[in-house]
Amino acid sequence: MFTRTALSASLLAAFATSTLAQSPAVAPLPEIKSLERVEVTGSRIKRIDTETSQPVFTLSREAIQAQGLSSLGDVLKNLPQAVSTMNSGVNFGGNGEARLSLRNLGDNRTLVLVNGRRWVGGTGLGGAVDLNTIPTAAVERIEVLKDGASVIYGSDAIGGVVNIILRKDLEGLELNTYAGAYQQGDGARKAFDLTWGASGERWRAMAGLGYVNESALGAGARSISSEPVAGTGTALGSPYTPGGTFAVCNGPWDRVNGWCDAGESRPDGRPGTFTYDAGQSGVNWRARTDADLYNYTPSQYLRTPQERTSLFGHLAFDLTPETQLQLQGTWNRRLSSQRFAAAPVILGTYGDKEAAWVTAISKDSLYNPFGLDISDIRRRITEAGPRDRRQDVTTVAVSAQLDGKVDWGGRPYGWNAGITLGRSRMVQNDTGEFSLPALNAALGPSMLDASGQPVCVATAGDIGSVIPGCVPMNLLGPGSVTPDMLRGTLLSTQARRGYSLAMAYGGLSGSLFDLPAGPVRFASGLEYRRESGFDRPDARVVAGQVSVGASTPTEGGFNVAEAFAELDVPLVKDLPAAKAVNLSLGGRYSHYSNFGSTTNAKAGLTWRVNDGLLLRGSWSQGFRAPSILELYLGRSDAYPRLADPCASNSDSQYASLSDAQKARCHAQGVPVGGYAQDGAQVLATLGGNPGLKPETSVSKTLGFVASPAAVRGLDFSVDWWSISLRNVIGALSAQETVDKCIKDGNDEACKAYTRATGGSLDSLYSGAANFASVDASGIDFGLNYRFPRSSYGQFALAWDSTLLRRYEWDRDGINRVGTYSTVDGNQWRLRSNAALRWSRGLWGAHWGLRYFSAQTEACTLPSSYKNLCSDPEGNKNVLGATVYHDVSAWWRTPWNGRITFGVNNLLGRNPPTAYSADANSFDAAYDIPGRFFYLRYSQRF
Repeated sequence: MFTRTALSASLLAAFATSTLAQSPAVAPLPEIKSLERVEVTGSRIKRIDTETSQPVFTLSREAIQAQGLSSLGDVLKNLPQAVSTMNSGVNFGGNGEARLSLRNLGDNRTLVLVNGRRWVGGTGLGGAVDLNTIPTAAVERIEVLKDGASVIYGSDAIGGVVNIILRKDLEGLELNTYAGAYQQGDGARKAFDLTWGASGERWRAMAGLGYVNESALGAGARSISSEPVAGTGTALGSPYTPGGTFAVCNGPWDRVNGWCDAGESRPDGRPGTFTYDAGQSGVNWRARTDADLYNYTPSQYLRTPQERTSLFGHLAFDLTPETQLQLQGTWNRRLSSQRFAAAPVILGTYGDKEAAWVTAISKDSLYNPFGLDISDIRRRITEAGPRDRRQDVTTVAVSAQLDGKVDWGGRPYGWNAGITLGRSRMVQNDTGEFSLPALNAALGPSMLDASGQPVCVATAGDIGSVIPGCVPMNLLGPGSVTPDMLRGTLLSTQARRGYSLAMAYGGLSGSLFDLPAGPVRFASGLEYRRESGFDRPDARVVAGQVSVGASTPTEGGFNVAEAFAELDVPLVKDLPAAKAVNLSLGGRYSHYSNFGSTTNAKAGLTWRVNDGLLLRGSWSQGFRAPSILELYLGRSDAYPRLADPCASNSDSQYASLSDAQKARCHAQGVPVGGYAQDGAQVLATLGGNPGLKPETSVSKTLGFVASPAAVRGLDFSVDWWSISLRNVIGALSAQETVDKCIKDGNDEACKAYTRATGGSLDSLYSGAANFASVDASGIDFGLNYRFPRSSYGQFALAWDSTLLRRYEWDRDGINRVGTYSTVDGNQWRLRSNAALRWSRGLWGAHWGLRYFSAQTEACTLPSSYKNLCSDPEGNKNVLGATVYHDVSAWWRTPWNGRITFGVNNLLGRNPPTAYSADANSFDAAYDIPGRFFYLRYSQRF
């Protein structure tokens, strides 16, 4: 039944090496008669032995379906080596995309391939791929390379590579339907796909369509997310309330720093803000209290809705016995949305103070009873309802490739040449925001016309200066804004984004010459790629006329020409304790139009001790080219607060600087002794940086794969890995920029700002820069065991784990393993998945466990709520270890169908409460509270 000639390669493939390879059926292993050379993710050299010097993890189509999920992003975030940086559980800050970060190094450092070729980037323009643009129904399997591979695939392959293989072969018709929902009856998901395939003597064709619908789930539907911070009610809610808070400016308005020179006050002249209360006796106003804070969460989504429709197809045609043409095409459309609480209107101390539409509630407004301009306005207009952001994203990708074989000098060679074209286009519509010019007019002077109707006027008391179409707005008191007032000020905006990829490539592979241990095999190739993208906000947003704030367009692109070569050198064969020893070498040269050239190399070794033990190790250089967003983000101005370390006034740090640090101040024109900083704000320009250099990395792995003869059916692997990342691209704040220059002597930071005569800060650029480094390391462990067949059926066990030992940024040298924060995300010390599968005849079942080790976060709660943290005295909170149980059972029908019923999170385990989470009081990497039930039906015709 099984011959150990390839050291568990066939067994690993049969069990889909991942612990998540939860195939409902465990079929008998076929007898191996011949093995065809195949291309394994991480190498372009075709080989028989699929075990290489780099660890690869595989998910079969059955394994993907067995998880009961409808999104590739949700499937892949369950890998122990992965973290989902964006998914449908991200509402605020989300855009409907699903992204993946291997080793928690960032989604832009995880390369996503489709059929071994680079996939078009998402419309976020940050370099990350949106997994929702890849039709789920078209996926045959997923291979995950748990190591860097920039030498083989180019930029971005630092944390690892995800290679999604699309379906190519099918005879007949296949139908799949799926439906699921949470035990509470909400969060429904539906999916449908239909695939057809046929073949002839010289051709093979397949086509299909897929549809996925994931319903919205409101944050108010779960107790943990029904308030801003779990357990605090509205005490930590928004200060922008339906009742509003207001203030009167007692003195001249400082348009540079954004405050009243003489302070803000209530109508009686006492300092502070007030809220309008029509029920208050006499004065109709009072001081705002914490009881007024607004609970914005019920208006928002806990899980955002999506609807995806896809078409896909593949055609292979033999032009000659040695030459084949392959055509592949996919089309995917995603409709998604996010929902936010009603828009807050923040005027008077908001935005660019020079803008004509930044205003006050005029003392001459019909609805201002105080006779004073209300110069500070912070009012959430709940009468308008929640804000919605909707995306319509279309992604198209086509490829054509020629594959052939030739004989030169008595040696066979394989060649290929092809092109790949892809593009994503998004139209985003936002509703529920306000026009600032319209608000300016509606809150300005107003009066009654001859018919007694309120009208806006340009000049107080002048009925001849009526502003057409303007309805005076009353912001004083909840419920005071009428539909007529909204019609004149509410608006919808539309933004357009796009990303395009064009790639041409050619390659040659084969053997160069023979050594005593076997032939030296190689693969080489040339590639050319052009990437471009744009983000074009609504013109009114660009002009800063919308309450959401201003943003400017982003547009740009780059091209790269590359050449690579890879060698597989057999060193030893059929010796004691060394059945085979192979050395792999590789190099890639890349020339970018925007920053120049980079060269990277790799080396790996596989040592097959015997049929049951393989030792392996690898060393590789990697790089990541700056993304379009990092390079070309549109410019905008801001006035951040900053304490200049070179200033001499009391809140500066000049006196504590070292001599070397003071010398840096003096070199920039600061006088000896420092200078008196006037004001705490500085003009900062935000945006991209065309001068960025690529990030660089060094990845190392060392491990073994064992298949002991004493335990037939057992395979396990252990791999140590280490990644050192340098020149990390990130955005420094204004304060970080100046501190990094003066205190750390960072030349790039020093170039980011200028000083005026006398040493004061003149202007500062706060954008992307190469400024940091990251070091991470850990150990991966995998096990697969196929139990001996018995009268009870066939059992199989799969177990995969990742132990994180180090995750450290150079900014503070702290090992973050076991900690959680919004900056660094989840740093689980141990992620582990296990799956037990059983089959007997027409029946089968699966039981899976997903384990997340405990983490510790800083307790960021106010003192009155510190007791909610597990260790308030230590100012920390522990996110407890979490285990999810997933079960399913299936029946293969006599009419060639299959029915699967499953429950994810069988025990209804709630996610650990994270008080520092961005939203919902738990991280989106954990499951939404509640059991999820699903039913799947598959039919072959």
